[in-house]
Amino acid sequence: MSDFNDKIIAEFRANGGQVGGQFAGAPLLLLHTVGAKSGQPRVSPMMYQKVDGGYAVFASKGGAPSNPDWYYNLLAHPKAQAEIGTDKVELVARVAAGDERERIWSAQKAAYPGFADYERKTSRQIPVVVLEPAP
Repeated sequence: MSDFNDKIIAEFRANGGQVGGQFAGAPLLLLHTVGAKSGQPRVSPMMYQKVDGGYAVFASKGGAPSNPDWYYNLLAHPKAQAEIGTDKVELVARVAAGDERERIWSAQKAAYPGFADYERKTSRQIPVVVLEPAP
């Protein structure tokens, strides 16, 4: 994990889910996944959008040409946890498609234009992952 992520994670946990800097006021969660290849636990801070029945997260990786590792972790191991504020919730991930993806993605770009910038930087379609409460 990068020093950048480590600092965000520490600040998130020290302040009940709130962070400053470029993420001040943004909805942020800490996603706990299991490494697709390593099987090791991983924690990734990321912005989210509340959606009907759960949360959507975005595999933007800042517009890089490849998806982030956490995306592949969820494909291999869809059961995950997230820290949201001071709560820890059990979730199951699925990739949104079609109209559902477009609706969620369009709302994210409208609320946070940086995501539209990420889309312009890459030739791949940025995956939208819906995290729903585990049964």
